[in-house]
Amino acid sequence: MPSNSPEQIRDILESVNTIALVGASEKTNRPSHEVMEYLQHQGYRVIPVNPRLAGQQVLGETVYADLASLPEPVDMVELFLAPERTDAVIDQAIEQKVPVLWLQIGVINETGARRAETAGLQVVMDRCPKQEIPRHGLRTPANR
Repeated sequence: MPSNSPEQIRDILESVNTIALVGASEKTNRPSHEVMEYLQHQGYRVIPVNPRLAGQQVLGETVYADLASLPEPVDMVELFLAPERTDAVIDQAIEQKVPVLWLQIGVINETGARRAETAGLQVVMDRCPKQEIPRHGLRTPANR
């Protein structure tokens, strides 16, 4: 499992601006929806990714089917997917040379994380930015 030091997490969350949130949901009670809304309030641009909702709007942003469909490069891909569904997205993130891959709490894919790290991506696994930002008192885009 990636060893994520507080310094590494701080550096990541203070340097990224645009996040692709894979597994975004239109349902307000879902963790992915809550985290997306929180990140938007922190000043991040969050682009939702979910093939089932492609073309619709979630929290004012157009939803895209996959990373290849995104209209602009992103600094980080955050995964809200069952671990067994993450490999294809990890491969897309590697192919697109996204700097950071973030696997949400409970989303653990050791092999995929190693593959991404070997390809040069920074990987955070089994963590939530909504918890890490206040824990570290981070400067997010809204308060830089």
